[in-house]
Amino acid sequence: MKDSMFSIVRTMALATLCAVSTAVSVSDAQDVAPAAAPTQSAAELSVVPEGINNNFKSDDLNVDEWIERFEVESREAFSARDEVLAACQIEPGDRIADVGAGTGFYSRLFAKRTGWGGWVYSVDIAPKFLQHIAKRATDEGIENITTVLGTDKSIRLPPESVDLVFICDTYHHFETPQDTLASIVRALRPGGRLVLIDFERIPGQSRDWLLTHVRAGKETFKGEVEQAGLTFVDEVKVGGFEENYLLRFKKSK
Repeated sequence: MKDSMFSIVRTMALATLCAVSTAVSVSDAQDVAPAAAPTQSAAELSVVPEGINNNFKSDDLNVDEWIERFEVESREAFSARDEVLAACQIEPGDRIADVGAGTGFYSRLFAKRTGWGGWVYSVDIAPKFLQHIAKRATDEGIENITTVLGTDKSIRLPPESVDLVFICDTYHHFETPQDTLASIVRALRPGGRLVLIDFERIPGQSRDWLLTHVRAGKETFKGEVEQAGLTFVDEVKVGGFEENYLLRFKKSK
């Protein structure tokens, strides 16, 4: 049954990849720095800032520019990658969805950890990111990564197809979080895990950019995930995190 489901997932995901160069959708991409100043004040911010994903949907997306932002030691989620990987508790053979995969550096790390018995689905809204991930994987001889074009409502993976969903610095970009979370819960197998990394948003403490860019704080995001049907497991204290946090959730068996 597991092998049959894997064949279905791989076929569907590869079909999605074929359409990636022409498709445009709205969901989520990794983020570390502002591209443009939001027009809303912190007090007015109750939804995702308008246009937050425009850069990632644009045909003019410069992947090299985002590599310089994402894959740099000054970024907490990059410099603390070893601790983050440990918190993900990846087992050989796991099937993993890297949601908002961006330039794909975590996708590549996951692919090596899960091995040939497992698979990684790099999910993003940006066709150019997905093209980069596919090319980089080919260049590095990584064959257990498939790119998947997500939408503003779904990660577009079949039910009970993955053991782990990983969301790093991107949950605050979900334009319809309830819909996207529902698709994540569906895609997780019974007992599957969700690892969520995002930015602390604490009025009076967080940087102004975080207060205007990130729509809500940790407790709000935690509550939204729980409301979607996942059980909160714990918060992992990552030594390299000052502005980020890492939460773990689980789907009931």
